[in-house]
Amino acid sequence: MKSKSIVLVTALFLLLALSCSVLAVSPSRNETLIVDLLLGKVNDPENYNVWGGGGNPDRGIQQLLFEPLWMADYVTGEIINVLAESGPQYNDDFTELTVKLREGISWSDGVPFTADDVVYTVELLMAHPGMSYNTQFNQNIEKVYKTDDYTVVFELTRRNSRFHYDFLDRWGACRFLPKHIFEQQEDPVRFKFNPPVGTGPYKLVDYDRAGYWFLWERREDWDKTATGIMYGKPAPKYIQFMHHGDASKKLMAQVNHELDMADLTPEALKVVVSRNEYARGYYDGFPWAELLHPCLTGVSFNTLKEPYDNKEVRWALNLALDAKEMASIAYDGAVAFSPAYIPALLPYYEYYDKLQPWLEDYTIDVDGEKFKPYNPNLPFEMAEAAKERGYDVPETDQEIREMFGYGWWKYSPDIAAKLLEKNGFTRDSNGRWLLPDGTPWKIDVVSLTNSTNPSFKWAFAVANQWKTFGIDADARPTEQVTALTDYGDFEVVGGQPAAEPFGAGLDLYRAFSVFKSSYFKPLGEKIVGHQSRWTSEEMDRIIEDMENTDYDSSRIIELGIEAAKLLVEEQPGVSVASFPGFMGLDTYYWENYPTGENPYGVPWYHWPNFKFMLPSLKPTGRK
Repeated sequence: MKSKSIVLVTALFLLLALSCSVLAVSPSRNETLIVDLLLGKVNDPENYNVWGGGGNPDRGIQQLLFEPLWMADYVTGEIINVLAESGPQYNDDFTELTVKLREGISWSDGVPFTADDVVYTVELLMAHPGMSYNTQFNQNIEKVYKTDDYTVVFELTRRNSRFHYDFLDRWGACRFLPKHIFEQQEDPVRFKFNPPVGTGPYKLVDYDRAGYWFLWERREDWDKTATGIMYGKPAPKYIQFMHHGDASKKLMAQVNHELDMADLTPEALKVVVSRNEYARGYYDGFPWAELLHPCLTGVSFNTLKEPYDNKEVRWALNLALDAKEMASIAYDGAVAFSPAYIPALLPYYEYYDKLQPWLEDYTIDVDGEKFKPYNPNLPFEMAEAAKERGYDVPETDQEIREMFGYGWWKYSPDIAAKLLEKNGFTRDSNGRWLLPDGTPWKIDVVSLTNSTNPSFKWAFAVANQWKTFGIDADARPTEQVTALTDYGDFEVVGGQPAAEPFGAGLDLYRAFSVFKSSYFKPLGEKIVGHQSRWTSEEMDRIIEDMENTDYDSSRIIELGIEAAKLLVEEQPGVSVASFPGFMGLDTYYWENYPTGENPYGVPWYHWPNFKFMLPSLKPTGRK
């Protein structure tokens, strides 16, 4: 009996240890900045090997642990030299890249960061197909070597003026691993890299084994990081990333000063501001949201699965959507519509200004007749709707476009029906759509589980619209969404119908290069390019032209417009709007966040730029 008791006590002890619900470190609240986990609970919190598949970089990995060679700042429009002391240095024909590293940087365990780490990282990734950037590097790199401890040379397999983009961070880049740790591992792909070691200004000191929170502490040698050298000492001693749950739980946490920065729904933000005198949004009034975010949102089709392999079906599904209703329900109308797979915001207004006449004249063929699907008046309709709700909106046409975008597709269910019927679809006696084989058409739109994320928001908005149109469509939030999309086990996914541009400079190569056919993987194999798996010989030509054109050439606008027109023609997704970020900021413990009135940098805690914000925060002194 005694032995059974011992076993039971031991089991309970192990269970408590695994749950790790109590902080091993107990930081003072006024020394701790508590922020949201954008992507929600982490499924594999033990794994920090981002090169081998350790996911959820927004738990502090990209924000605090790692620093890139270069960083894009979409608010200032600048490219910042971080671990690199200067910009990329190409030879005349873009077949060789030289990188000069910043000196005086150390890993968080005290070992100096040098060119050896860069060369080792690249060679390791090239040697292991299970690691990130394996495909890209093997396609582009002939040889990598150092000429001294702070100079690295890449000899490329072909001309490519954009090769350095693999190291330019804005939410994802090749970050360097510590050679002195990984070279001791037999299997670098499955190595958990726990505890992690980085060059960033914080180190991990504790985390929840169930994946709900992660605690980071400022390094004592913060001045041996690029962040410290460039911006100074980060103000918070501790940063905690915390998943509270849905918007209502985050709302209560902010009201009680238990969450300093959070991604909220429009409704939740209004409640927070009404109940917490220290709280605010990015703007004090309409649109409240931060709309500078260079991220395109909507949904993507799996173009390798029927019937989504048919562009006329994809067009029909776009035309079955009421953009105004979707935006009003999802975001209280505070969205910048982006129909051409480019976010409609600075610095990309120039693209939409040039695309506008083409969009207005664009036609699709429906039963032998030409139909113009574009509605250029939508921004002004949205402005009028906002005025009717008592909101202040801009007066000039250009200001209205800058707030609400440049239009979207007309709500045209009759045209959508004709396109479907042309392709063999029928309706049953109840008006429900049947596939060409006569079976009921059912669509699952998978998404992230975070109810404030556009992946979740648009999944529900789009599914509801398709259900109204007569399709058995449902939104299905799931923690497995990354695995499902990585291996093509989905039909439609809420998220990003094209990759995000950098938001710094006009070049759109990053947004469109994910569609390269050389990145193509069949269903069942992990994606390298875009989750839609859509490819095109014409897009390949455009991307190749981009790679052979200087990244700051005036011709990049012409090439970007060509790519956007092709994507409009093909519609591999539903390109709805730029990322509407309803950020809740509690100024009880910390102030001087970036805001619409003081936009000194990227304002989000989940972006890798977060580390650059921290030296500017100011403690209020409240206990």
